[in-house]
This record gives sequence, structure tokens and C-alpha cells, in this order.
Amino acid sequence: MGKIHPDGINIFNTNNVQSFEIENFEENYLIHKLMEVDGIVIRTANLTSNVLSKCKNLKIVSRHGVGYDNVDSNYLNRNKIALAITGTSNAVSVAEHVMTMFLYLTKKIHLSDQLVKSGNFKKKYDLPNYFELYKKNLLILGFGRIGQELAKRSLAFDMHVYVYDPFVSREKIKGKDCIPIDKNEGFKIADYISVHLPLNDTTKNIINYNEFKLFKKNIILANTARGGIINEEALYDALKRKIISGVGLDVFEKEPPINNHPLFNQENTILTPHNAALTLECRKRMSIEACENVLFFLEKNRKLNHKNIIL
Repeated sequence: MGKIHPDGINIFNTNNVQSFEIENFEENYLIHKLMEVDGIVIRTANLTSNVLSKCKNLKIVSRHGVGYDNVDSNYLNRNKIALAITGTSNAVSVAEHVMTMFLYLTKKIHLSDQLVKSGNFKKKYDLPNYFELYKKNLLILGFGRIGQELAKRSLAFDMHVYVYDPFVSREKIKGKDCIPIDKNEGFKIADYISVHLPLNDTTKNIINYNEFKLFKKNIILANTARGGIINEEALYDALKRKIISGVGLDVFEKEPPINNHPLFNQENTILTPHNAALTLECRKRMSIEACENVLFFLEKNRKLNHKNIIL
């Protein structure tokens, strides 16, 4: 489990459901504590097949978030145990996080801030060029709820929003005032790219050395989805050689990243600790939604959001 906002726990308390929280994620401890439970709400702990196989009463696992790579979904699928996500909770928070990254990197806010604080106010004309988002091309990779919320905010900046998502119809993309596009064509014209794809065999390293060769020189990337979708070695090489303008990362191939990660030494980066969805408002929403998934599923309550049940 791990700590979740108490608003979610109150869902169980007010419905006479016994619940407890776990902060020790060692596998043997999890096996001991979870073997009798009917449902699990999980944040960052790993639920392996070894742990799950000992949970004889388990009927549903509800992920506090939308990613579920820390859960053995193959085991759940084989054993007909439901897997739920909080699909409606985090889209706004993550979309705002991406816009923050875009604006920070585009306006080079940190350099202006340093100038004032160092007493060099009058040297503002010595700053490197910074730009507008206005009329720039944004490519969104993945057009689920987060991608759609990002598109809405980007359109408000009068950006041209292109979308690559082979699982979403062209009509739906156009219906959101966006432009469907082939992935490589999008890479060629984009001024900004934001990643909103799941991590799997198809999407791993979808942006690698060859893709960086297609990009405009001043492109800015953002990845708030999963580490490994952008190859970090290729990314470092592109930043070091100034092939791209900047990158915002909320996710990494290994989390936490190593202390001497080469991206730490690049000025044209903004790096955050996988917290795009951890605004207070979003934590409340995810906590409530994750717990309601369990409660409504076990009670066979018609209030259950069936779109949240992905297995």
C-alpha cells in the first residue's frame, strides 16, 4: 500500500470496510500481511507473482495512478483478478506539469532569475534568445486523458497540436481540434514533443538516436509517462551536442536515477522526481478513486467506473 491521502481511507471507514496501511514493502512481510485480503490499493510497492500467489482471497488490485508496471498483471490476468487504475484523477495535474516544463525551458526562466539575484539586472540583453509557444508545433505521443488535457491547454496558447496515437481514431483527434499525424512526420515538424505512452516492447526507446536525427534543432521534449520511452544515452548525446534545445523529465529509466547521472550536469534540462501527479488536489482524487474502485467492485455497486477496470 503505502501512505495515501486520508480522504480515501475514509471511504472504507464510512462503509464499514476493514482496512490497514503497509509501509514495509519487503516481500515476506507483504506475503504475511496480504494473504487474507480481498482488495489491495497500491502506490509504489512491487506486487510480484510470488506475493500475489499467496493472496488466496484477492479479487481486485487498485493502482493509485494510471501506470501499473509494479504489478504482475500477467498473474492477475491468468487468475482472473481485477486490476483497476485511477483513470480520471491525474490528467489535469500532469498536463499542467508539462506546460510548466515547456514554459520554463522556452522562456529560460532560471537564467533571468539568476541575473536578477546576482545583481546583473541591466544585463538582460545579454541573455540567450528565448521564445514564445505561440503558433509553435506540438506533437503529443499518446492521446489518452492526459494527452487530451495537454492539447486543450496548448490550443489555448494558439499552438498547432499534432497527435500520434495508432489506437485513437483520426475522427476523435480532429474532434479535439488536433491534427492526426504519422510519428516520423511529426518528429520532423515538431517544436515540442510530449510523451504520454505506456512503456512496453513497442514504445521502449521509441525516441532513440535515429529519431533525434529527424528533429528540429531547437526542439523541446517532455516525458511525464515512463522512463525508457526516450533513450537516456541518446538524449544526453543530443543535449551535449546541442542537437535539441532542452528536455523536461519527470520519469527515468531507473528510479531514483543514479547520483552522478549525466543529465544532472546539463543546463538545458528540468528534472522532477516522478511527482507530476502529486499535487494536493490530485492526491485526494487518486486516493478516493482508488479506494472507490475496490469498494464498488467488491460490492458490485453500479457506481463502479468500469473504464477503470483494465483487467
